[in-house]
Amino acid sequence: MKTRHALLSVTAALLCAAVNVSAESVSEIVKRFDAQKAEALEAYLKATPDAPDASDARDELVATYNGLENFKRIAELLQANLKSMPKGADLPPQQYFGALQALLEALSKSDDKATGKEVLAAAREDVKGHPMADKMNEFLDQLAGQLNKPGVGDVMEIAYTSVQGHKVDLADLKGKVVLVDFWATWCGPCVAELPNVKRTYEAYHDKGFEVVAISLDNEKGKLESFIKENDMPWAQEFSGKGWDSPLVQKFGITSIPATFLIGKDGKVVGADLRGADLATAVEKALGEG
Repeated sequence: MKTRHALLSVTAALLCAAVNVSAESVSEIVKRFDAQKAEALEAYLKATPDAPDASDARDELVATYNGLENFKRIAELLQANLKSMPKGADLPPQQYFGALQALLEALSKSDDKATGKEVLAAAREDVKGHPMADKMNEFLDQLAGQLNKPGVGDVMEIAYTSVQGHKVDLADLKGKVVLVDFWATWCGPCVAELPNVKRTYEAYHDKGFEVVAISLDNEKGKLESFIKENDMPWAQEFSGKGWDSPLVQKFGITSIPATFLIGKDGKVVGADLRGADLATAVEKALGEG
């Protein structure tokens, strides 16, 4: 009965509060209540840091801050959690690396790559003495690459000779809007998005829009056939090394499709744009939106 009464009390409180917030948008209401929820959880953890459900409270707090897009605080919470875990031979791999990946993602979103590098250096010390230390260090190498994934405002340096035999250099395309597209013929979502990329290219190419593609295919012949069959006029890079492609490693690409929209000034203005969002962003970057 206590639980039922508590839920009724909370519901009543929310309904009463809603009467006073009718002028707010749904997102504003959610953010306001999330802020109150975060404040309450912070107070709870401060007062009872060793409570049996402290871990659950931290998880809930991280999820709440994610909704509020407070990635800096998320990183602080996750870093504290990581430091509290056993190290060396007693390090719990699944728990540790799950927390580490979440932490690096939060640091990336808060544009704090410097701290990310420090965290990875500390992680290499943490795994010393573990029976799987060699494998763990290989995984840490992969995570280190993810820190290089471009964000808004970054400049991407890409130069290659395309499968069509043309020299391609992003630096030479300054003044144009460019979509950098990491993809593969075997990638279902990549192929599904192709018609949209083609429509956008056809609509805006004459106005200064280009596509620079990097294929993760392993068979050059298959890639060339696909390009011809699907009438893809833009430049394609092919190394034949798949996920070990130098450009894939350089920019920390861990999933595809991975796309980056480059503005006229040569800096990233958006990433992973799909559907109508791509055309809208291209139009805006060209100065027509």
